[in-house]
Amino acid sequence: MNSTAHVKSADTETALHTLGSLYKAAGDPLRLDILRVLQRDTFGVMELCRLFNMRQSGMSHHLKVLTQAGLLEPQREGNATFYRRPLLRVGDEPRYTAVRSVFEAVDQIQLTEELLDRIRTIRRQRSEQSQVFFARYARHFREQQELIANHQRYAQPVAELVHRRYACDGSGNALEIGPGEGPFLPVLANCFGEVVAVDNVQAMLDRAGQFCEQQELTNVRLVHGECPDVIERGETFNLVVANMVLHHVASPANIFRDSAQLLKPGGRMIVSELCRHEQSWVRDNCGDIWQGFEPEELTGWAEDAGLKQGETLFIGLRNGFQIQVREFTG
Repeated sequence: MNSTAHVKSADTETALHTLGSLYKAAGDPLRLDILRVLQRDTFGVMELCRLFNMRQSGMSHHLKVLTQAGLLEPQREGNATFYRRPLLRVGDEPRYTAVRSVFEAVDQIQLTEELLDRIRTIRRQRSEQSQVFFARYARHFREQQELIANHQRYAQPVAELVHRRYACDGSGNALEIGPGEGPFLPVLANCFGEVVAVDNVQAMLDRAGQFCEQQELTNVRLVHGECPDVIERGETFNLVVANMVLHHVASPANIFRDSAQLLKPGGRMIVSELCRHEQSWVRDNCGDIWQGFEPEELTGWAEDAGLKQGETLFIGLRNGFQIQVREFTG
């Protein structure tokens, strides 16, 4: 009995020490501000320095404290380290309860317009870097992308899911985000009455336009821009598709929030995307910003946007990559 009592006492002491470190780390206004800007984004040290006008040494100290307390976790992207909020899992009480309560509290405080402008600047710079890559390699995009996965490996399961969910009788409409050269557009064009494809790289849209002409896809409309541009038009869709797009965009979480606004009631969002990996060579060869995502990340972003999780499929590839096909409903 004494031994059992000792074990329980040790467990209690550890739990209290963990909570003490967590609340101590959160007891600093600047650190709470850092947690606020990381609600949906992932930033590197230098980006955070720019956001808060701080020297790297000071920012690194705060990030270390938050990481050790379990309020942040580092994420390697090539040669750089980015920081994000940890993926919370039910059952990690009492730490789970404490971390969640801190996040819920800071998320109620709106970011200043000045800070939002700085965040938009960083997102825009990331987007511009991606656009430069795709504009430069537009003619070779397909072969670059297939260094990771053959298009059919993820397009076929997505197409099968579309056909199971929709009558494909020429009614309704669909939106594809980042269509590339357009290889998935025939699936959508043959299923829906109208298809919109939006891309922020004109060179890629030109390639998609040529493909649509060759395939005689007369019900496809190409839009140069991003999801907010489509939202401004007041358009809504029965289906939104994003095939292998999220790892190229500046703020993946925003794709889910935009899609939620673009979906008609009962509409679906279908995503095919890389699972998290450590093959950093794809950043230079394929223009990737992110090295894939944990399934829980996509689930969290979807739930935050008001979308519900549907079917999930994982596809393992011989080169070590894994693709996740995810369905979310509005």
